[in-house]
Amino acid sequence: MFNIETVDVSKTISNNKISYRLFKRVIDVFISILLIPLLIFFTILLLFFNIFFNRGKTFFVQKRMGKDCKAFHAIKFRSMKKVDGIFRKYSDPLELDRITSLGAILRKTKIDELPQILNVLKGDMSLIGPRPDYYEHALSFLKHDPLYKYRYSIRPGITGLTQIRLGYIEGLSATKKKSKIDIFYIKKACLKLDAKIFLKTISTILKGFL
Repeated sequence: MFNIETVDVSKTISNNKISYRLFKRVIDVFISILLIPLLIFFTILLLFFNIFFNRGKTFFVQKRMGKDCKAFHAIKFRSMKKVDGIFRKYSDPLELDRITSLGAILRKTKIDELPQILNVLKGDMSLIGPRPDYYEHALSFLKHDPLYKYRYSIRPGITGLTQIRLGYIEGLSATKKKSKIDIFYIKKACLKLDAKIFLKTISTILKGFL
């Protein structure tokens, strides 16, 4: 059993070989480029379907916490009704009533995450890594979870080990579990582990279409 207390988090980056990090970046860019036609296809599709089932902008841009705890703007397909601002605190549950009928399908199939390949190409994100939290919530987590900041010692990911183990989680208690799993990933990251996460994510996406 992995014991988080035995991990020297200050060495998580140095323990990952430079060759692995470079190769991972090449894979990130290569796969993201391959997915661009799919992004274009769903963008055109949603421009039409949003008129009837999800009126408003096609894309949703949100400030997230990225590598080294620096802010960046993550882009997704919009799946919720528009509001003037985010007033939900980090400890509050997700506002399920705001999810539209079409948005629910986008979330179930993970299609809403597809535009983040643009963040990957830009260098803000990786395909695989710790999921980036909403920036204001992340600032609160930094104050309450001493391990939380180490999640951002690498680029955040579209999917990651926490997602395939815990799914979507909210709140401080769940975030502390997330931090431990993400630090485990950072410490043990390798192409074999990335491949397992990638295949599990594909499996989850396919189940969402069934």
